[in-house]
Amino acid sequence: MGKYLKNGNWYIDYYANGRRKREMIGTSKALAETVLKKRKVEIAEGKFLDKKKIHKVTFEELCEVYLKQHANSQIKKSWFKDVQTIKILKRWFGGKNLHEITPLMINNFKIERAKETKKSKLEDGKEQFISPATVNRALACLRCMFNKAISWSLIESNPCKGVKLFKENNQRLRFLEKEEIDKLLNNCCEHLKSIVVVALNTGMRKSEILRLRWQDVDIERGIIHLLETKNGEKREVPMNEVVQKTIIGVLKHLDSQYIFCDKEGKPYGEVKTSFFTACKKSGIVNFRFHDLRHTFASQLVMSGVDLNTVRELLGHKSLKMTLRYSHLSQDHKKRAVDILGKQMDTIWTLKQDSKNKQEINNSQVFENKLVA
Repeated sequence: MGKYLKNGNWYIDYYANGRRKREMIGTSKALAETVLKKRKVEIAEGKFLDKKKIHKVTFEELCEVYLKQHANSQIKKSWFKDVQTIKILKRWFGGKNLHEITPLMINNFKIERAKETKKSKLEDGKEQFISPATVNRALACLRCMFNKAISWSLIESNPCKGVKLFKENNQRLRFLEKEEIDKLLNNCCEHLKSIVVVALNTGMRKSEILRLRWQDVDIERGIIHLLETKNGEKREVPMNEVVQKTIIGVLKHLDSQYIFCDKEGKPYGEVKTSFFTACKKSGIVNFRFHDLRHTFASQLVMSGVDLNTVRELLGHKSLKMTLRYSHLSQDHKKRAVDILGKQMDTIWTLKQDSKNKQEINNSQVFENKLVA
């Protein structure tokens, strides 16, 4: 801390809240000394406030601006999820100004939220706790909101910084056997069946299928062009004959560019209810629409397709995500080795037969010599 003269004016220099501060006081050295002493007292008593940079913006106001400016439904695909998440965040941080929200508050939210139970219960009647992944998505949304608040000059720092996320188990692998696939398709309603067939035969994500437009499909070449994907890269998805016939069979809406749309021509926003009903009728439990993607990959691996090809078809950037299916190929590797074993056994048998025949011939020649 100190004071100095520059261009005829006295300045004071000090540190507060870990940041260096400089203030121009004026031409009076005595006034500069007085103000500097006052700042020292404020800092020592924890009463120092940089009033110029504190904005009394409530959390609700940030939520409103965030939904309009950043999470707009026309800009962000996950808009609906953000709306639901923000409702939960308002429960915890509503009524507070942004500068009042601390890392400790956010950490408490993380802990207490994980103790809450879901509205729906498991089939055996037991309550199910909110998953670590769900809590992490809420923390990620909150972090993004505060980052936007910083860029909008509403606050200086992000209170989410330093709050660690829960460890997640993303290795869930649920897929359908061929008999279950038949049951599911038989119990799908008309519009859902086409969507499920495309999912099972392409491995495309639900959002990619529901936003599919006629101009994205090249029937002659058998390729689907995905311009908007999860990782932001364009992708070409090959179509087999089943997918081609399915898409051709969809009744085209005259006023819509979307393949899978309602009577008004709007793309389906969600098929959760109809899909749940189809699974229930089929006796399929603990199964999500995204698991159709797992089914696609699993069936490929079990059919002997190599993991790198599966990775390319799924659109994974690295092989790490695809490796979750590697254990499914063990039986098929054993089958391949068994096939090789049979071939080797055949070769060995033929070689042994040839050797035996040669020995018999040699024996006959020796006997003929003795007779002679």
